[in-house]
Amino acid sequence: MAANILDLAREVLTIEAEGLTTLIQKLDASFVKAVDLIYRAKGRVIVTGVGKSGLVGRKISATLSSTGSPSFYLNAFEAGHGDIGSLREGDALIIISHSGETKELLALISYVKKLNLPLIGFMGKIDSTLAEKCDIVIDTGVTEEACPLGIVPTASTIVALAMGDALAIALMDKRKFKEIDFAGLHPAGSLGRRLLTTVRDLMHTGNKVPFAHINDTMDRVLYVMTRKGFGVVGILDDESIMSGVITDGDLRRGLGRNENFLKMTAKEVMTTNPKWISSCTLAIDALYQMEQYAVTNLFVYEIEKNGKPIGIIHIHDILRYGIMS
Repeated sequence: MAANILDLAREVLTIEAEGLTTLIQKLDASFVKAVDLIYRAKGRVIVTGVGKSGLVGRKISATLSSTGSPSFYLNAFEAGHGDIGSLREGDALIIISHSGETKELLALISYVKKLNLPLIGFMGKIDSTLAEKCDIVIDTGVTEEACPLGIVPTASTIVALAMGDALAIALMDKRKFKEIDFAGLHPAGSLGRRLLTTVRDLMHTGNKVPFAHINDTMDRVLYVMTRKGFGVVGILDDESIMSGVITDGDLRRGLGRNENFLKMTAKEVMTTNPKWISSCTLAIDALYQMEQYAVTNLFVYEIEKNGKPIGIIHIHDILRYGIMS
């Protein structure tokens, strides 16, 4: 029984793979024209279909939108009941149909023609009624569906979906759509967080930043470090310029070596020229710097290292935000 199931699954995948292979061979100038038409369109890309083709259309529309070609899916059933009002001059329409004879789509085309919108057809039958009414026809036909009855939309939907992906990626390349552009359209995703989140977005400011004066004794520095909880204290001079830092490691080493350590001044203990970062730096780059320098905190300056830092960022601030997810 298991062998029969696996054989059937392999047959389905083979038929669908053959459909994609055939699709590659059928690509022609019509695809190039479709890319150019959408690229030059001043409006949105409207995608529509019925049944499984409609589901494919939703995904294609979503992919177009997320890669720089504003798009939405139009329900063919609802179009004739008011949704046709969402179409505007400058839009381009992609119609997906395996049979090319879907009555709801034929009815929709009559409205679209009145608006003089260009029509691109993903057609399973290039000699169909719908194909005749489209300005550009892309052949997405398959020789067989991947089911024993030959009627369940399987290979045909895979082929149409793949053609939509090819169209979206070709447009993405033509628009010179970059990773940062993709992140801008996906601010809630991990890529968006990685490419859009700066140190300023995550840093601690105001009274939360641990500072002490160069003439403060180490017992005072210990108090500030414990209260602020960063494991580091920035040491300021008389002009509020940060001259150095003292870390919890400095405290542990000092307490273990010198019984008068807590009476020493911060100036005597601090490390000069501490690592820092500008507020406009991407948080992911701050994380890389922390790893490079083997530190868990960086004091933050506006742009250049001058005066008093405006904040501090801890490695946990970045990790908690999901920058590396």
